[in-house]
Amino acid sequence: MTAVPPLTSQLSRAFHALNAAGRPDAIQPPSEIRIRKNIGALGAIVEGLDANRPQAAETLLKLKQAHHEHFILIFKNQQLSEEALLTFATYFGSVFNPPEDVPVLASSDGGKTPDVVPVSNAPGGYTGNGELTPHADHQWTPIPSAGSLLHAVELPSTGGDTSFYNIHQAYEDLDADTKAQIAGLQHITYNPFLRIVDNARRAQRGQSPEWPAYRTPDREALGPGFPAPLVRTHPESGKKVLWLSTHTEDEVLGIDPAEGEALIAKLRAHIQQPQYRYEHKWTLGDIVFWDNRATLHSRTAFPETERRVLKRVSLAGSRPF
Repeated sequence: MTAVPPLTSQLSRAFHALNAAGRPDAIQPPSEIRIRKNIGALGAIVEGLDANRPQAAETLLKLKQAHHEHFILIFKNQQLSEEALLTFATYFGSVFNPPEDVPVLASSDGGKTPDVVPVSNAPGGYTGNGELTPHADHQWTPIPSAGSLLHAVELPSTGGDTSFYNIHQAYEDLDADTKAQIAGLQHITYNPFLRIVDNARRAQRGQSPEWPAYRTPDREALGPGFPAPLVRTHPESGKKVLWLSTHTEDEVLGIDPAEGEALIAKLRAHIQQPQYRYEHKWTLGDIVFWDNRATLHSRTAFPETERRVLKRVSLAGSRPF
């Protein structure tokens, strides 16, 4: 008898271990699940769902529709293993895998990232305990991720809150002249991980770090850039979004650099207005599922003496248009 080769990926092992697979009686009844709009700029709260259980097609279609409408889904009181988080996440899409030549958070030397990334200041985790400015994950890659699910496992006593920004509504509220000005413009978001590496080298030479907000012709790019629309169309809902992070190095193509720098500064100030922001105060067991194509997210700092452990699964996206 031929030996069956072992499963080598976390994703395959996770699905193989689902002891409820193929059991229709294990599917959670849709009647147990409620979706209600969150108070504020973004989001809907999903109540009654158990992410450990298989879900009905009716439930999943309603969740996807709510996600397109509200851009964030908040699942409360979820106690999941990494494998259960992974299998639940893939109801909404395939796992994001970056190109091997474009570093992202948790990239290994060969470019591979874990299916489940520990967003944590604990040993083996990533992002530390400092503030993170508003950004879209993987925006600097050729095909950015579509979204992420983040599960709270350990939380500090204070800080570590995550804010989300509605960049669809931010676009809709622009005046007609600004919309006309930015229609059709392409821009490049440069890879912040290359800037981190360069700043480490600068520190070794006794030089100050650089965090440019805009790339001008006198500043050499640290790596290749991948143009994308400044006004992006959501590939599923058709909604327009202002596809711009607030602090990454950026460059608008085809216009005067001084004009481009002023335009980006103006748009970034607009995005960060309070009416576009929802701040999520984490509680243990929360899963927040955000649309990376229609929101930015940021994080407040928290005490370095306390642990914050969240697990993230990012989903594959498509070429921005």
